[in-house]
Formats: sequence, C-alpha cells, structure tokens
Amino acid sequence: MKKPQWITIAIATVLVAGIYLFGRTVPTKSETPVAAAHDEHDGHDHGSAATAAVSTDSILHFAKQQLTPEQVTRLNLLENSITRGDVKTQQLRVYHQLSHFWVDSIGFFQPYAWYEAEAARLENSEKSLTFAAHLFLENLQQEENPGLRQWAAVQAKDLFERSLKLNPDSDSSKVGLGATLIFGGLSENPMEGLKWIREVEQKDSTNVYAQMTLARGAIISGQLDKAVSRLMTVNRIQPDNLDAILMLADLYDRMKEKKKAAEWYQGSLKYVTRQDVRKEIEKRIAELSK
Repeated sequence: MKKPQWITIAIATVLVAGIYLFGRTVPTKSETPVAAAHDEHDGHDHGSAATAAVSTDSILHFAKQQLTPEQVTRLNLLENSITRGDVKTQQLRVYHQLSHFWVDSIGFFQPYAWYEAEAARLENSEKSLTFAAHLFLENLQQEENPGLRQWAAVQAKDLFERSLKLNPDSDSSKVGLGATLIFGGLSENPMEGLKWIREVEQKDSTNVYAQMTLARGAIISGQLDKAVSRLMTVNRIQPDNLDAILMLADLYDRMKEKKKAAEWYQGSLKYVTRQDVRKEIEKRIAELSK
C-alpha cells in the first residue's frame, strides 16, 4: 500500500473509531468462517440469503471458539437469561448486554454489530436502525475479506430498508442504502445504488454525505477528476472536513501533481491531533517537496 493511501486510511480509522475499538474483527483461525447462507439460513441472516457468502451462524460459531471457559459460561448465561414477563424489554436488554460482551471480552466487530442490529430490529426505531446500519456500512468499506464484506452489506441493506419504511424521506438512509449497494457488491448494476444517492444530490447539491459517497464511488471506478470535483464541492461547504482534505491530497498524489498534493497535506495538519498521523503526513510533504 502506498504511503498516501495509508495516511488516508489512518484518518478514516480515527473518524470511525467507534467501530475500530476492537483488537480483531474475525476469529484468528486458519479455517475461515464461511458457510453458505442458503445452507444454514434459520432466520439469523436478514436480507437476501442468496447474496450472503458467510452466514451469521458460522461467524458466531467461530467467534465463540475464541472464548475462555469462563467467558463461555458468561455468554451462555446471557443467551439463556430470558424469563417470563415483558419478553421484548428483556430481549432488548440481553441483546445490548451481548453486544457489550463481545466488545469488552474479546473485541470482535461482527458479533458486536450483529447484536446491536438485532436490538435495532426489535426496537424498530429510525435512530437505532440507522446507527446499526452505519456500523456495518463503515466496516464493509474497510473489510478485505469478500465474504465478510458481503455479509456486512446484507445486514446494512436490511437495516437501511427498514429505516426507510419508517421515514421514506430520510436523505441519510437513502445515501446509506446506495453506498451499501455500491461498496458491498450486492448488485451487478451500479446504477441501482447510484440512483439512491443521485436522488438526494439532485434535491440538495450541498449534501456532504452524498457528495463524499459519490466521490468514493468515482475513485473506485477510476474517475479521479470527477472525485476531485466532488471533494472540492465538499471543501467549499465544509472547509474543515478532514476526510475530504486528505482524500484530495491522496488523489493529487496519485495524479502526480506533487505541489497540489503537498498543499492539501499541509492544510490537513491543522485538523490532525494524532501525533503518529501528523508525522506520516509531514514525512509525505517532505518527500513531495524534493
């Protein structure tokens, strides 16, 4: 990976730190937790089973194999703690306890996000559904394993669609759904995802989320000039948007425009607080200035 790309990813990691508090995202086993969803589909996998290359059951199974006997005992107690009475309230509480168990005990993203999503589905509020959907969307954009990326996309798609049923006018959920379809590889037709985002952009060209998502899509498709144009729009709207600034620096670097790249990297320093990231940026500026 080239250094400017590393810098951009480092900042992206900081911006979504709520997701990347975990030491690992998948079990460290030589065997990959891949089991076709249509073979193990029992209600755990939401969305289209045909598109899920990894099942929730297989993810949870392999995650549990990483636990100590004491942790297994604690997990079993949580999973079997529903009693008679207000079952929905109890189930919500247990789902949140399970999600925090996976954060605090072992640091796996997938089980944590899964139980947050199950709580959101049960609660069925726009706020909880979109929170869980964005967990998966941010993760899938960083996930290198195709099966896990697709699994996260299936979850995000289902959650965004549920949110849009509650609020069909939510621009954020429309862009999120479009981004999920584009970056999650759930559709062979890119226009299926783009139409959701462009609907928002056509209504409001200053929608930063839409512009940033379209810029990322343009980068993936190799349309660097279009990506620059959209990021410049974001910079005019939000001059302190660090993600946009670093993406512009990275793009100019890739396009061999050293002076512009150095200027954008330099401009990012006023917003970067992490010393390790600052050092990498300063190093890159010095290299570009030679």
